[in-house]
Amino acid sequence: MRRTPLLLLLCALATVWSSECSAQILHKKKTVDKSTEASNTVEPDKQLYDKSMENIKHGRYESGRLGLQTLINTYPDSEYLAKAKLAIADSYFKEGGTANMTQAVNGYKDFIVFFPFLPEAAYAQMQVAMANYNEMAKVDRDNTHALAAENEFQTFLQKYPKDPLAPQAEQHLREVQEVLAEGQYRIAYYYYLKGDRRAAAGRLIPLVRRYPLYSKSDTALWMLGDIYEKSERKDIAGAYYGQIIKNYPLSAKADDAKGKLKAFGMPIPQPDPKALAWMQAEQNTPRQKESLVHKPMAILHSGPDMHMAAAHGLPNLQPDNEDQTGIDVLSGKNATIGSGTGSGSTGIVGTVKVGEPAPAGATSGAGSEDTNSTSSTDSASGTPGSNNTEAQSSSGTADAPNGASASAADASSSASSSAADGSKPADNTQPANGDSSNQSSNGKESSSKKKGLKKILPW
Repeated sequence: MRRTPLLLLLCALATVWSSECSAQILHKKKTVDKSTEASNTVEPDKQLYDKSMENIKHGRYESGRLGLQTLINTYPDSEYLAKAKLAIADSYFKEGGTANMTQAVNGYKDFIVFFPFLPEAAYAQMQVAMANYNEMAKVDRDNTHALAAENEFQTFLQKYPKDPLAPQAEQHLREVQEVLAEGQYRIAYYYYLKGDRRAAAGRLIPLVRRYPLYSKSDTALWMLGDIYEKSERKDIAGAYYGQIIKNYPLSAKADDAKGKLKAFGMPIPQPDPKALAWMQAEQNTPRQKESLVHKPMAILHSGPDMHMAAAHGLPNLQPDNEDQTGIDVLSGKNATIGSGTGSGSTGIVGTVKVGEPAPAGATSGAGSEDTNSTSSTDSASGTPGSNNTEAQSSSGTADAPNGASASAADASSSASSSAADGSKPADNTQPANGDSSNQSSNGKESSSKKKGLKKILPW
């Protein structure tokens, strides 16, 4: 009987302890009611979009694109439709590779078509340009992507000039045009050393017209001056030498150009203040120096070398449309090299339009020099880095000598067609019964040339 209170006490303690344990266990196993959580109130298209973006973020591009495409097909009125389309293009761009870049470009262009007024349209256009920019090959390789990148950057700057990405696009355009110009220069230099003046001029003329910011534009102008000087066209050679002095006053060839003009008895133009400021800014721009191993290691890189590209000045924003490009016309010694509005040229002097009747007093043979040709050159010449649109509007209306109407370009489209095959540019006024290469060397002209037609080049 004495043990009964003790047992009762132990039983009571055991009961209390077991009840507390049960309560703790039930508390741990208590299920959380998620019916009122915020995640359950999210729309299904938002859930699908977030999950797809998470997959893309972690490199699961296929799964992410599948989810985004499901969102587009299932919820055509979703507020995430535009974001989903742009995210699909971005996923191809991030994944990389030639095939994926093609898909990315198509996706970005579709986005621009369907959502042209969204702020992201400018970003999509920039990505199209960057896709081609990243795929550019070296200057001596295929320039398809470089040409596409130039066109896309020009489109961006024309459509979105005030976008925050505009400065970046402008610099990339300078780099692309440096690559394109370098490719043309190398071909022209080959023909120049070979002695094929016609083929060399066919490359150099459009080069100096389209790419005034090119790092070797002064050398290209010097080569053109030398070509015309050797062809006994000192009036035209002087125009190119004058361009060096005026538009590239800090060039190493400026003093030599002044000497040439003095020897020709032609006036020396004054340096353009804008061109001088531009060249000073370029010289003060820090650039990466080439080390001893830079050139040998360059063969391991597939992309072009762009460290010499200009960092200042407005690049050419006009597309290269050969159908609308003016033509250089050399009509005896009264003619001058053309420039003007075609394709954003910087301007040299006025030019006579092909197909127009010869102006009064102009002859296709040798004639007296026009003393106004140099002054026309100075008044119509442009400035590297200046606004191309303004240069076009001013130089396109410049009067040619002897009252001939002004044309809108600087380079001969037929001369430019000499291209990489090295063939002579097509000349509709060349004799049909003679060897053009022989006539190029001895300077003979066919007696069958029709009166009033103008020669594209003098040799």
